[in-house]
Amino acid sequence: MSDVLLTALTGLSANKLRTALTMLGLTIGVGSVIVLVAVGTGSYAAVQAQINALGANTLTVTAAPTLGGLFRSHASSGLTLADANALNNHFQAPDVKSVAPVVNDPSATLTYGSSTFQPATFVGTTPSYASARDYAVAYGHWFTADEVKARAQVLVVGPTVAQELFGTPDPVGESVQIADTSFQVVGVTVSKGSNGSTNLDDFAAAPISTVQELLTGGGVSQILVQARAADAVNAAQIEVTGILNQIDPPAPGSGGTSNVDVIDQGSILAASTSSSKVFTTLLAEVAAISLLVAGIGVMNIMLVSVTERTREIGIRKAVGARRADILTQFLVEAVLVSTFGGIAGVVGGVIGGQFKIAGVQPVIAPYSMGLAFGAAVLVGLFFGTYPAWRAATMRPIDALRFE
Repeated sequence: MSDVLLTALTGLSANKLRTALTMLGLTIGVGSVIVLVAVGTGSYAAVQAQINALGANTLTVTAAPTLGGLFRSHASSGLTLADANALNNHFQAPDVKSVAPVVNDPSATLTYGSSTFQPATFVGTTPSYASARDYAVAYGHWFTADEVKARAQVLVVGPTVAQELFGTPDPVGESVQIADTSFQVVGVTVSKGSNGSTNLDDFAAAPISTVQELLTGGGVSQILVQARAADAVNAAQIEVTGILNQIDPPAPGSGGTSNVDVIDQGSILAASTSSSKVFTTLLAEVAAISLLVAGIGVMNIMLVSVTERTREIGIRKAVGARRADILTQFLVEAVLVSTFGGIAGVVGGVIGGQFKIAGVQPVIAPYSMGLAFGAAVLVGLFFGTYPAWRAATMRPIDALRFE
């Protein structure tokens, strides 16, 4: 076998440019498979991170709009604190762990001295919000239920707000102005980074009672409901929908359509997972076409090699080489080209997977490297078989007189 390998390397090195171009085709094919699968995996990971950042086992309750863009009867006055209190009932909703009503105020602007900053997210809520949205506190503390009852003018901010407004990661104890009302910073959350489209650290939260009284008035934008466990989300969703339908039954003629939307983040994740798998499969299939084209290139170079070395084949057969020897020789050459091209493709794919593509950070899937490399070797073996068989079946006398 060592002689076969040495002869194969000698034959390939005799036409370095042609061999290199054939290897380049395989390199591109293997690298494309790895990178495109990595893009699909990265897209899935990004979507999963976005949904997980919204909180574990969390349901989002909002008033359901009609097709005309108006709201149904329940939404005419918006969700209320009474709705949230009704959901916080362990007898009617045993699978609900916590409930957090939320008021959004997108126009809130924070002022500290001569500096102003408008957070991307400003909410009035309760202490349960921290658990539902998976926020931890780095400095100070989250406001308490007693502070909500007392309508305390306190504020919890994200790291981005702390740095942009105060220029320090720990502004606990400082006071800011919001609509001519003074709020004291009592906590700064641990950084959560970005979920792709939203900076999760660019937010501020205050007691919902304070925000309603001083900034937004009554009404609740949405209610976050956290289930007691991942396997209890569906049960919690049924319980929440049932309670709210009792408070405000579906309108006659609506076909039983609820006046609220109860959105399960897990169902969104499942749908996105399915879409991502289809997307990744399509990308891999597109990349596999380039491997097929590269395989045709392997066949081409081997046919040319067989033609050029016809007399050599005849001489080897004349001195005793068997069909199996000739077949093995040319198959080894084809597999060597595919192996070298596959190795280069894996290296190129791993390097290419370190850079963002179309705004997506690829995530290299280990299985894709083995799959792409194995496919490259099989392509070389498959497309090298016919040229090798053609060389092995030549009659010595015809090969010797070939010019």
